Amino acid sequence: MKKWLSLFVVALFVLVLSACTATKDAGEKPSTETGGDKEEAGTETESLPTEKVLHLNNGNEPTSFDPSVGFDAVSWNSLNNLMEGLVRLSKDHLAEPATAEKVDVSDDGLTYTFTIHDDAKWSNGDPVLASDFVYGWLHMLNPETASPAAFLAYFIEGAEAYNSGTGTADAVAIKAVEDKVLEVKLNTPTEAFLNIVTNPSFFPVNEKVATENPTWFAEADSFVGNGPFKLAAWEHDVSLTFEKNEHYWDADTVKLDKVEWAMVDDTNTEYQMYKTGELDVSDVPAELADQLMNDPELKNVDQAGLYFYRFNVSQEPFTNKKIRQAFGLAVNQQEIVEFVTKNGEKPAEGFVPYGFIGPDGKEFRETAGKLTGFDAEKAKTLLAEGMTEEGYTELPEVVLTYSTNEAHKKIAEALQSKFKEVLGVDVALQNVEASVFGAEQKEFKYQLSRSSFLFDYADPVNALESFITGSSMNRTTWSNPDFDKLISDIKNETDEAKRWAMLIEADALLMEEMPIFPIYYYNQVTLEKPSVSGIVRHPVGYLDLKWADKN
Repeated sequence: MKKWLSLFVVALFVLVLSACTATKDAGEKPSTETGGDKEEAGTETESLPTEKVLHLNNGNEPTSFDPSVGFDAVSWNSLNNLMEGLVRLSKDHLAEPATAEKVDVSDDGLTYTFTIHDDAKWSNGDPVLASDFVYGWLHMLNPETASPAAFLAYFIEGAEAYNSGTGTADAVAIKAVEDKVLEVKLNTPTEAFLNIVTNPSFFPVNEKVATENPTWFAEADSFVGNGPFKLAAWEHDVSLTFEKNEHYWDADTVKLDKVEWAMVDDTNTEYQMYKTGELDVSDVPAELADQLMNDPELKNVDQAGLYFYRFNVSQEPFTNKKIRQAFGLAVNQQEIVEFVTKNGEKPAEGFVPYGFIGPDGKEFRETAGKLTGFDAEKAKTLLAEGMTEEGYTELPEVVLTYSTNEAHKKIAEALQSKFKEVLGVDVALQNVEASVFGAEQKEFKYQLSRSSFLFDYADPVNALESFITGSSMNRTTWSNPDFDKLISDIKNETDEAKRWAMLIEADALLMEEMPIFPIYYYNQVTLEKPSVSGIVRHPVGYLDLKWADKN
């Protein structure tokens, strides 16, 4: 009988790579062993089914497998496959019941009741209980946890007060009304609620395990999850091994037997491992993007986020809307993605990117339409009109600021060139170290500066609400009562079609006022072996292997 041992070294697809040193074994071919027991003459050899093992790369060590703390892609990509919330994003990126088999919503939209699957179990065989969700969510909100994700739960009654230290845990409206029934009460109707709680920060925590061992999440032998896979091995800073979780309520859907994750933080090394067959998936090295864009193994999917620039509307000349619009229309987004970034991105035509499906089944961006784009003649006209309105005979000095990075520099130089070509304006460039840039931008020290946004959950309001008056995410000093009211109405609207129409209106209003101008929408570009199928990369940023397969 033939015995098969799987490949040992592994790999992974990464959304965000952090600077770290590649492991000493990176790039080496994995060893394989085959053994054969001699059969007696006249007998046939019986073959066992080949184990399905997917080889991925996690880039580096997860920040934490505590769902409340690991608030980044390097943790989410793996954690999303070890654990599961009440709802999960489907193959089509829509929130659907998961650990909860049923979701009931009160007529006023304030109370959600979740009924958990009877056969939902933890990887150690314990039943998943409503109290595990209460425990996990209160752990996230506990001020001592210092969870960066806690703000996502502020729509729950009493949550913000508890997290800020002015309220108690008992006042947070999360209640296990039965062993398998969870009740959650909101401050106001929140149509995005189910999308929000797909975020890994809302995963349950096995209360019994965590009470006995507060660091249950730190090692493979103590980790307990409730997702499609279980954590079989964890060699810190080297590799992770997942195995199919036989206790998962939907285990019949899971096709992979194992997932082997490497931790290689160099894209070129990762690509070489892909070429030698050590990895099934790889990022595309920036210097090879041009030649690999037409590779048949390349996958290019949307990621919910965008690269854009902010105006400080309190600093001249950008106090004038027409001058802001002139600068925005002088930008040729198509040229930037074709000749500068060259990574298959889509040029931005509004603030909200692709990846959001409305109640009509259509993409938000397609319904909202093209709201901005290169128009040299209109840009010149608007600049002249704005200068006349302000009484300028000469435009005040314009300084464009970006954080130190070669990619940011190239885009800044492209913008500088276009502003000169179209508007005849000499724009000065200023680069600032990343460690300083973010803080100074929040303090409104920059006149015109680069920025980016990645969505925390799958709803357009997540980004649009950044620009309400006084928001710490605004960073433009722009304030518009009509926009503020629109966002408030969106948060309270329970009719899906009406709410979607208001989201489209908010996107249009933001682009009309133009406190920002968009450059391109983020995407996820990877190489994937033909033998692999069913990997889902959600626009909101994390990887899903529940439906993955390997032939």
